[in-house]
Amino acid sequence: MEASSSLMASIVIVIPTYNERENIQQLIPMLLDLDSSFRILVVDDGSPDGTGEIVDDMAARNPRIHILHRSGKLGLGTAYIAGFKYALQQDVDAIVEMDADFSHDPKMIPVFLETLENYDVVIGSRYINGANVVNWPMSRLLLSYCAGIYTRLVTGMKIMDVTGGFKCFRKSALSQIELDRVRSDGYAFQIEMNYRCICKGLTVKEVPIVFVDRHSGTSKMSRRIIYEAVWMVWWLRLQRLMRRL
Repeated sequence: MEASSSLMASIVIVIPTYNERENIQQLIPMLLDLDSSFRILVVDDGSPDGTGEIVDDMAARNPRIHILHRSGKLGLGTAYIAGFKYALQQDVDAIVEMDADFSHDPKMIPVFLETLENYDVVIGSRYINGANVVNWPMSRLLLSYCAGIYTRLVTGMKIMDVTGGFKCFRKSALSQIELDRVRSDGYAFQIEMNYRCICKGLTVKEVPIVFVDRHSGTSKMSRRIIYEAVWMVWWLRLQRLMRRL
């Protein structure tokens, strides 16, 4: 199935991984089948389960697959920053970020690209039409939903899904973000990127998705990630008041 978008002719899909060998072997072929112009960039944090080696083997057989090897588990935010910097150096029109665990449906990417013809950033939103989340315990759902309310109250952002990690950027839009100044690492990274996009005057559109909790592997959520998100929103608001964003 080819993506029905005349404007977004070529994209890089950035996928951070840590112990995702089972998922990545299934996900990459699905993404490549969506459109012949799609390229895949895996950013692997030295996965002990051999995820990096598996992608190396796939990349050796297909020039549309690339991988960045990192020395260890350095964090989600820095993985995306590394991937974005690589993608911005390529001759592409758009950059997608997504998880490796099938919580993000690859078939939504053509929808994102079509929407991106009229916006700078497209966010796959779990909460724009209620709560479209499958297999999450109620405690996790409430934590995520309340985090959105808290973030909107502090920052003034209108985005419903502030921590969503399924997004698509125009290359020209992402290039306006000073990636070296991004401080967040965990789920707060998504909040900070959204806020920086809005501060730059970029147009953002949320597209409803159904989020399905991971097929296999282990969740990376931790208390440190939650605490970072709690204080980061106040830091972002202060930075904007001081005109540093």
